[in-house]
Amino acid sequence: MNVKVDELLPSAEDCNKKMAEAEAAKASEYILKQAAVEAEKKALLDKLKGPSGVSDEERLKRAAAIINRAVGNGLTEIEIGRFPNSLFTDHGRAINQQEAGWETTLTGLPKELYEFWKQYLQSKGSRLKFQIVDWPGGKPGDIGISLSWGAK
Repeated sequence: MNVKVDELLPSAEDCNKKMAEAEAAKASEYILKQAAVEAEKKALLDKLKGPSGVSDEERLKRAAAIINRAVGNGLTEIEIGRFPNSLFTDHGRAINQQEAGWETTLTGLPKELYEFWKQYLQSKGSRLKFQIVDWPGGKPGDIGISLSWGAK
């Protein structure tokens, strides 16, 4: 036999080393991807915590289009937003308990939407509902905001 066995076949130690290196590379890639996802989430939360920059005139146009499309589809209620509970000063506790004054826990975009509804839509008979919409691990998660105009 002209072929040397040691050149063709790796040792068990070499196999284990290569497998460990491959696993380490996969773990590093996963960690980098997770870090990117977390950075993206943080950037979105930071954006939602601040003013949206949307004028009332533009928001009126958007609201009219959304409401008219929903009415045209026979709907009496639509979800207009879903937000992490971290955007609420008490993480949604007052909303979940339906406490008076729950609206004082709003910040950022949810607060803007509430104020817009209060100023322009409430007098037209529409209702705004804030509620916990998911319960990861049995704890309050995201908070949904729905606009309705049908019978109570």
